[in-house]
Parts: sequence; structure tokens; C-alpha cells
Amino acid sequence: MNISLNSTHEQFVLSKIESGKYANADEVIATALQLLEEHDQYTLWLNDTRQKVAVGLEEIERGDVLDTEVVINQLKEKLLQKREAQK
Repeated sequence: MNISLNSTHEQFVLSKIESGKYANADEVIATALQLLEEHDQYTLWLNDTRQKVAVGLEEIERGDVLDTEVVINQLKEKLLQKREAQK
């Protein structure tokens, strides 16, 4: 596959090669594509997280929440009961 770069992008690729970090244009492009793929994955994760946060905020507004102190105390009580049953 052949690609054409505008002068700005071409200079950027050449500067990366001249820096010594990359041996050739293929390495620069491969790294750029890898970063693009990682960005796409991050964007999917971010959108999913935003959706989950929105659902959580809606639940809070409706009052569909648990008091964490009550939940922790219930869990502690269950743990104590299990320990006592094992004795």
C-alpha cells in the first residue's frame, strides 16, 4: 500500500527518523497506527464509563441507592456469623 502525506506530516515523519528513535518511515507509521488503535480502545472504554456514570447518577436522583454504612455493617455481621458457625 502506498500513502501520500502532506508536507507537514512528511516533515514530522522525517523528524522522527532523524531523531534516531525510528529507523524508517514504516516504523513511524506502525507506531502511529498502534497509538490510533489504543486511542480507539480508550474512546470505547471512556464512552462505556460515561454511560455507566450517567446510569448511576439517574439512580441517585431516583433515590435508588444503598447506604454504604448500613451495607458494611450487614457484611460485617454476616462475616461474624460465619466465623461463629465455624467454631
